Amino acid sequence: MRIAAAPWIPGHPFDINLFKSWAISAANNLTGFYSISSSDYPPFYIYILYMVGKLASVSTMSHYFTLLIKLPSILADVATAYLLYKVARKYVSFEMSLMIAAFYTFNPAIFINSTFWGQVDSFFTLIVVAAIHLLSQNRMGWSTVLLAAAVLMKPQGIIYLPVLMFELFRVKRLKSWFIVAVSGWVTALLIVAPFSFGQDPMWLFKLYSRTLNEYPYASVNAFNFFSLLGANYKQDTSKLLLFSYHTWGMLFIVIVTLFSWWMYRKGRNGKFASVAALVQIAGVFTFSSSMHERYLFPAAALALLAYTYLQDKRLLWLSAGFSLTIFINTYSIFYNSVNGGAPYNFTLFMTSLLNVLLCVFLAKVVWDHCFLKVRHGGVQDCAVD
Repeated sequence: MRIAAAPWIPGHPFDINLFKSWAISAANNLTGFYSISSSDYPPFYIYILYMVGKLASVSTMSHYFTLLIKLPSILADVATAYLLYKVARKYVSFEMSLMIAAFYTFNPAIFINSTFWGQVDSFFTLIVVAAIHLLSQNRMGWSTVLLAAAVLMKPQGIIYLPVLMFELFRVKRLKSWFIVAVSGWVTALLIVAPFSFGQDPMWLFKLYSRTLNEYPYASVNAFNFFSLLGANYKQDTSKLLLFSYHTWGMLFIVIVTLFSWWMYRKGRNGKFASVAALVQIAGVFTFSSSMHERYLFPAAALALLAYTYLQDKRLLWLSAGFSLTIFINTYSIFYNSVNGGAPYNFTLFMTSLLNVLLCVFLAKVVWDHCFLKVRHGGVQDCAVD
């Protein structure tokens, strides 16, 4: 279905054309890519675009360039659904596992991102979900490899790094710290080194700084708390009560991370990694500044993964709820985006409010597991110190 639809839907014109340009540049000169292009993407996904560019350079394949740009994310959709199915089979029935995979595969929020828009959030989500699953299985080395790849694909990969730190603090083993450090540095070196010849020693740091400072707004079409207040595309230096939107956003990141850490500490179990990752992305997207409309995308898959481990049906409702808001937000920007950001209308207001309510509901679910000792499916109960 995705492959049939993808060639007939041109995708987001700006993003598709940008990816095509980067794919051609990478195919012509991979190691000199950042010298000949204006890409604001970190290096990891450039390898994927390099392969796409090489395929598109074959005359018989050039007619399918748009499909080739979308294909990695389309394949990632299927791979993520299969991964969710395989993990679920260890903890829930075959029927439920199949329903989880089917829900993700045919989810309009997932479909519109890869097949219609042509964005790469599906590929990023596959890496994150696989990394969090491996972390839950105490395979910290491979989890670190994937998390490093996620950070080197999109800066928002940093949002998930605290979960790795929580697990390191939980296990309290020097060997684990060593494995994580070596795995992370080796992965980063292998990905970054080919692009570094002839570059300024600080080139990667400057790339991230430029990317992170590219949109200095309270919200960048993200239907979240700041958009709810009417601050979409408002400068993040503007004041909201005592502080600027940027300062409020940083404070909220600290609060969300501390809440995740509290939950993980109470849980005393690596299986809480998935719900901690869900809290991180849902909380940061909803209450931080400079968020884009697509940054919440991994929440749908992470909620399903968290359900598999905790077997709390409320997490299925959260996956459905986040899928709804992700779809509405993506649809609104893809089809109705205007210069200066999405208008403050009923759709923006209600979707932003729903995201805030979903975050509150997620906090309630976590609270029940970590304070009221809710028992679900044999997962070790949280203990109150």
